Amino acid sequence: MSFALFASGLATFALLYSTQALLPAISADFGVTADTASWTVSAATGALALFVLPLSALSERFGRRTMMTWSLTVAVLVGLLVPFAPDLGWLIALRAVQGAALAGLPASAMAYLAEEVRPKALIAAIGLFVAGNSIGGMSGRVLTGWVAQAWDWRAALAAVGLMALVCALAFRLLLPKPRHFRAGSLRPRVLARTVRGHLSNPLLCRLYAIGALFMTVFGAVYTVIGYRLVDAPFSLPQGVVGSIFLVYLVGTVSSAAAGTLVGRLGRRGALYLAVGTTTAGLLLSLMDSLAAVLLGLVLITAGFFAGHAVASSSVSRTATEGRAQASALYQSMYYLGSSVGGTLGAVAFHSAGWAGTVLLGLLAVLGVVSVTLYGSHAARTERRVAGRTVGRAVAVAAHR
Repeated sequence: MSFALFASGLATFALLYSTQALLPAISADFGVTADTASWTVSAATGALALFVLPLSALSERFGRRTMMTWSLTVAVLVGLLVPFAPDLGWLIALRAVQGAALAGLPASAMAYLAEEVRPKALIAAIGLFVAGNSIGGMSGRVLTGWVAQAWDWRAALAAVGLMALVCALAFRLLLPKPRHFRAGSLRPRVLARTVRGHLSNPLLCRLYAIGALFMTVFGAVYTVIGYRLVDAPFSLPQGVVGSIFLVYLVGTVSSAAAGTLVGRLGRRGALYLAVGTTTAGLLLSLMDSLAAVLLGLVLITAGFFAGHAVASSSVSRTATEGRAQASALYQSMYYLGSSVGGTLGAVAFHSAGWAGTVLLGLLAVLGVVSVTLYGSHAARTERRVAGRTVGRAVAVAAHR
């Protein structure tokens, strides 16, 4: 189960962000600016955000395993067509279809784990799935960077499609049949009631906001970093720029360690640590030193993946019913954050350079801090109210 879901996570992120490391080459080939080329990433993540909820509803009826299999199959087939896009418009359209297809996988995977894995092991299991995401994002970008340098960006996208095909075959062969799945209803009223229930839960809404804000930072940084590194003063070749994404290995470690962090620091403590790490990375990346930029990317990556693993696993633990919809809402906000971050990060870079992208990231990090502080205040208020209620009940009982 672990290896199968690891393979699916690897394929998902490799396909979803396959054009990100290639944006400077795509810009040069089509003669467009960074903010225009960034739509090859934002279209995929935006489509995923739109379709993740309806496809998660289908997984409640037809099963997590079936939905994940079909999603990955369609995404891989589209991925094999993407290299043949005749112009930028077709490339963006195919990427949107690919993102919509991938929407059936992340929420279904988390719901599958929540149903099949013991509660005490859930954070570690989801952390491993997220680790697969990080390695997929890393390997796809590194592979595309070197293949594009040797041939061109179209050959690079073809290589990612073939890698994802191998992962999809491994996933289908290895994933066990579910033992605890119970088919639900496809009735729109039932789905709407479930979604309303999740959106009326303050804790879930805070977790959704945290996921979106963390991903805004990450989407902005990694959409634009290639442009910064190919320009002066660094002037790195495409293959070396692609290799920069090896820092994703740090995300593999930090996401897998999320369970330990929560055990020692609590959920809020782990989130504050993730925020501090991300902020330090953003500030370091402002320096015109390659070593400082690389260290900044390491810290940003570690902080992001730790925060994402904590928030996403907390969603699965908080939702006792309609887990697929709860995870889908998180994924929808998460990938919406990626789409917004990628687009706004590119616009900020076009307008104010790397400092503009960093400013956008710092504002998003400030949003995470604000949401977490509000959650701490709300929790203290609830405890005080509960304490007063119990005290009055005890006093009334004693009087009687």
